[in-house]
Amino acid sequence: MKYTERIRILREDTNKTQTDIAALLNVGQRTYCDYELGKTRIPVDSLIILAKFYNVSMDYISGISDEKNHYPLK
Repeated sequence: MKYTERIRILREDTNKTQTDIAALLNVGQRTYCDYELGKTRIPVDSLIILAKFYNVSMDYISGISDEKNHYPLK
């Protein structure tokens, strides 16, 4: 699964809007929409914020793994 699909599914599973997540990432809703559509690549630091927010590993959010591990604590 591509990260674009994964971030959309995670957002929908938590009943968040694109506007909610865009605010979390300090970007506009249109920019976040472009992330989900794959029109614009999402920056790595934004993926880290999303992984922490959804409490999933970077492997999961990036689509490398289908195993939904928790975000590692320091």
